[in-house]
Amino acid sequence: MWKMTSTLLPTFRVTWPLKTPGIELSRFAVGLAAVGLAAVYFFYGRRKPKGCLDPERFQDFKLVRKTRISHNVGRFRFALPTPTSVFGLPVGQHIICRGKDDQGAEVIRPYTPITLDSDVGFFELVVKMYPKGQMSHHFRKMREGDTLAVKGPRGRLIYKPGQAKAFGMLAGGTGITPMFQLTRAILENPKDKTNVHLIYGNISYDDILLKDELDGFARKFPNRFKVFYVLSQPPEAWNGGIGHISKEMIEKHCPAPAPDIQILRCGPPGMNKAMAGHLVALGYTPQMQFEF
Repeated sequence: MWKMTSTLLPTFRVTWPLKTPGIELSRFAVGLAAVGLAAVYFFYGRRKPKGCLDPERFQDFKLVRKTRISHNVGRFRFALPTPTSVFGLPVGQHIICRGKDDQGAEVIRPYTPITLDSDVGFFELVVKMYPKGQMSHHFRKMREGDTLAVKGPRGRLIYKPGQAKAFGMLAGGTGITPMFQLTRAILENPKDKTNVHLIYGNISYDDILLKDELDGFARKFPNRFKVFYVLSQPPEAWNGGIGHISKEMIEKHCPAPAPDIQILRCGPPGMNKAMAGHLVALGYTPQMQFEF
């Protein structure tokens, strides 16, 4: 039997697991051990889990749910290796997906998940499948149980809370996905006080992606998130914008130019070019703009 005794501190007996002999330890020694365990927990137990993504190597992720949102849009959920795995995608970045077109040729395209690392065990993509789209063919043919080859992260923007007082977001079509990812990260972080002003343009009402989620943000965070929809072919009794996103719409619905303001844009090439011209005309400097 080993003994550690002190004439100054009372002792008590601790019996270790594995049926080892009892060891008498001073309360002081036990306290030191507790502090050591707490330090180990702080540095290792609370460390952010390593993500699943590999920036250089494609990895296969299994499709576990495919949901049809509209006639040409699907929501795809892919499982991570374990139910507690995190994807490891920094907010503001995207992934590279690999598939095959209708001729069997390899196709590689970037996509932005609508999920965050707070969504453990899976990630989700919202994909618009164009009739002649090469990667669209791959997603259209995918069935639950199939796998998608993915690598990442990629992208020039890594968001840090507080990097801007407010964002103005100009999105068109599937360009909503990086805006949605960033908006979620901002609004779901109670320490992030950034405001978001989104203008989202589409052809028809049915083309508006993630509308229920966006409207939910607007109801839950009325002072921090604003969304204005624009349609070039609106239905009757439409109270949003009509036509294309204009300079006047940006001036009315986005924060005014300032050093702590950033305007983000993502959409078809023609739209991005037009938005860049509007922003310059309104006085937004290159430092205030970012194109996904």
